[in-house]
Amino acid sequence: MIKYVVVLISVSLALWSGSEWMNFWISEPGDDQDLVLSKEELSLYNGEKDSKGLYLAILGQVFNVEKGRKHYGRAGGYRFFAGRDASRAFVTGDFTDSGLTDDVSDLSPSQIVALYDWLAFYQKDYTPVGKVIGRFYSEGGKPTDVLLQTETSLAQGLKLKGQAEKENKLYPACNSEWSADRGGRVWCSTKSGGVHRDWAGVPRMLFSPGSGHTRCVCVRLDDSGQSNNRNLQQYKGCPPQAESCPLNPD
Repeated sequence: MIKYVVVLISVSLALWSGSEWMNFWISEPGDDQDLVLSKEELSLYNGEKDSKGLYLAILGQVFNVEKGRKHYGRAGGYRFFAGRDASRAFVTGDFTDSGLTDDVSDLSPSQIVALYDWLAFYQKDYTPVGKVIGRFYSEGGKPTDVLLQTETSLAQGLKLKGQAEKENKLYPACNSEWSADRGGRVWCSTKSGGVHRDWAGVPRMLFSPGSGHTRCVCVRLDDSGQSNNRNLQQYKGCPPQAESCPLNPD
């Protein structure tokens, strides 16, 4: 259930524009953000009885989440985030002891983008109080090489995200359905793929070079720039101009 909630919120955050969340995670230093804590000091803000408060950290930035005590306090569903930096778990959903870590070195660029979406969420809804010494910030509160490398991965992820969004607008995804009685089918409409437009298009398989994957996309036959793409293939047994195609098992 917790993993489902994490995925749901992550999807919602992904709908923000890049400029919206970039304005949140790139914050200016101020008097309320100058606190620099060791990991041991941060652990004293875990919301347990006699703790000093309720803090959590993500990518080395510390936030006061007291107003969300029902989520991060002793009885909360996200209590394992309190008093530590468990950046990795925000995108992996691994809430075991080994998964609750700030080591994000092996996350993909797309996962790093999702992680910064979470950072934007906390910067928007909670009060920043400072930094935690360790992987991302030095004892003087300065960014480490690890953080700079993470930001490089972020830039790569944003580039890939932009390319994917551009391709999705050019080639919107098909609608699809499957049932045991009728089998599967794919079809196009003026809203398929979440792209509202004044044309429906016809289903085609779009091959992605380098990945070996294909996906169903909607193509305008009256647009040679779309329909002449060499990576497009027709569905077997489906008329070339049909807006709906059955999925026949190989």
